[in-house]
Amino acid sequence: MFSSPFSDKNERDLGVITLTDEQGRSLECYLEDSLLVDGKEYFLLLPKDSPVEFFVSCSKGGEEVILIEDDTTIEQVYPIAQAVLAEQNLELKCTAYTLTVVGNLPSMEESDTFTLEIEDEEELEPEELQLLAKFYYEDQEYTIYTPIDPLLFFAQKHISGMMKLLSPEEFRKLQPLLEEHLFNETD
Repeated sequence: MFSSPFSDKNERDLGVITLTDEQGRSLECYLEDSLLVDGKEYFLLLPKDSPVEFFVSCSKGGEEVILIEDDTTIEQVYPIAQAVLAEQNLELKCTAYTLTVVGNLPSMEESDTFTLEIEDEEELEPEELQLLAKFYYEDQEYTIYTPIDPLLFFAQKHISGMMKLLSPEEFRKLQPLLEEHLFNETD
């Protein structure tokens, strides 16, 4: 099944690849690596801009927060988030697959980090996030975080020539090969 290792090319030398979602939004990514499996080439992509996520506090004091995944809620708070981030010289962009910000992120303070526990096939995987901003909308506290670890996408070139993000099922099938390669690179 595995016919060649990931390429050894420097990711920045390979240029920028654009992912496009069903709504026609785009996300520019650096090509980090590629993998050839059964004659098909797959690509590991890193967004050029910093991804961000919105959360809403569910309790007084903000101890319990919920990730906002609902497009309607995101659309409602987007203009406020955009203005708050602009005060930090960050430009919020509505891009494919994730919201992103352009600009220099503030220095990370230990007090501005948050660990989100993500359930992934019976395991809890922690994701470290950095606080960028807080704001209020309709008496609710919202926060904007960026992942500390890079957000990577796995894609394949479609027959039309466009890059297509792999489905979760396709990714799970190829994930062992990706992990094996990344593990071998760090040795």
